[in-house]
This record gives sequence, C-alpha cells and structure tokens, in this order.
Amino acid sequence: MIRYAKPTTVDEALALLGEDRWRILAGGTDFYPAQGNKPFRDNILDINALTALRGIAESEAHWRIGARTTWTDLVRHPLPAAFDALKAAARDVGSVQIQNVASIAGNLCNASPAADGVPALLVLDADVELRSAKATRHLPLGAFILGNRRTALASGEMVTAIRIPKPAAAGTSAFVKLGARRYLVISIAMAAARLVIDDGAVAEAAIAVGACSAVARRLAGVEAALLGLPADEALAGAVLAAPIDELSPIGDVRGSAEYRLDAAREIVVRAVAGAIGHAAGDKVAA
Repeated sequence: MIRYAKPTTVDEALALLGEDRWRILAGGTDFYPAQGNKPFRDNILDINALTALRGIAESEAHWRIGARTTWTDLVRHPLPAAFDALKAAARDVGSVQIQNVASIAGNLCNASPAADGVPALLVLDADVELRSAKATRHLPLGAFILGNRRTALASGEMVTAIRIPKPAAAGTSAFVKLGARRYLVISIAMAAARLVIDDGAVAEAAIAVGACSAVARRLAGVEAALLGLPADEALAGAVLAAPIDELSPIGDVRGSAEYRLDAAREIVVRAVAGAIGHAAGDKVAA
C-alpha cells in the first residue's frame, strides 16, 4: 500500500524522508502530467503546507528564494535589476495559472533541458540548498542538475531554497526565449545575460544558454570576449565571434541541431543588447 503524507513543518517532512522513499509533490504542474493515467505506485509526500519554504528574503550575504516560492511570487517581489532576466523567464513558464502554483525548486528538480528558469539562475551564480534530517549542504546550480531529468538530490534530501550571492545581484540582465510561438511553448533555445557596466565598459559578464545541451550552460568564452569592451552595439560582433564549445544541441521536432546553434548565438546577442538597454534605463521586468 502506498503512503500519502502532508507535513506541516520542514522537520516533519525531513523525518519522513529519512524513514522511507517518497515522491515529492509541490505545485504539481509537472507531477500530474508526468503521471498521466498510470496508477500511483510511489509514496507521495505533499509539501504544499510547508509555508516556511515559500517567500523571498534578503540577508547580508544572499538573496534566499524558498523552494515553494511560485513564479508569480517572484515576479511580484521587488528585486534588483540583476533579477530582471529571472522575472522575464518567470513570465514564460507556462500560463499565468501555472505560474501561480508552480514552484521554482520544482522547475529545477524536474531537470528538463528546456527549463526556463535555469539560464537566468545560472547567470546569478545560484546555489541550491539541500536538507536532510541529518545535514544541510549547498551545491552550485550547475552541479545540482546533472542531465536530462537527473539531479544530485540524494536519498532523504529535499530542496529547501535557492540562494543568490549578493555580488551576483549586481548589474542588469535580460532573458530571450525562442519558441514556435510567443506563449505556452517549450523553448527551442533561450539565453540569459547579466552585465555589470563600469565607466561605459563591461566589467563583468555572465551568459547562459538553455535547451541547447543536456543541461543549461554558462558560456565562458563569450563572457571572456565581452570583458573590457565598450557597452554598445559592437558587443554583438564579439558574441558572434566567440567560441561556444559548451553547447551540444540535438535535433528534434522543434528544430535541428544546426538551427539551434545558430539561434543560440543570435539570442545571446539579443540578451546582451537587452541587458545594455536595461543599464541605460529601459525597464522590462518590474
């Protein structure tokens, strides 16, 4: 017989995780479609009553996003301009109804190569807080998502928060998503860019692309190519000439590998231009 539990405290949830194998139910927007018409065969740990895991808080060292924080929560919360890319990505996660209930941690744990939130979190140097009944550990987001539908989550652990270090909350950012239509679509490719502009030149660059490899990737070659350059339209040429060896796109019904690779460069150019526009005072994500 399968078990169903709906704990009201994090400690209770962690105790249950330590004594048996559970499938965690948060917002359910991926959980139920993946289940389909199959009968339930796993124990279900419903964490929707864990109010302590929802919300955004600022400390001296980090911005902390609770695991159950919804995309709508994120969009509505006042945050620095460096989070604009993440807010733009939040608006592209399904419909408004999905954004109202889907959790940020669920997007990460689902570990889809096309997860909209991941590139924007990567450019913020996000790490993932993992807790069990015995310990708490933190992993960089790039080390947490291991591949398509694979994460570093260990037995007895659950994600309790995503943390953004204060230094990464500097600058301005933008997010660009390419799909077959404007809304309610799985990404063909997507890019996030965060730039710190000092005295008219790029002092810091963080660039990430999703849906063009098994996991979203930071583009170290592009980042290095942008450093020190004037923050103007000439950055497009640097992006187009820089190596992007981190990407290994596949071909599928949404696009060929060659198309994705070409598209990735173009949307990175647009994301960088968007970040520069934000630095000049343009506002996209409230």
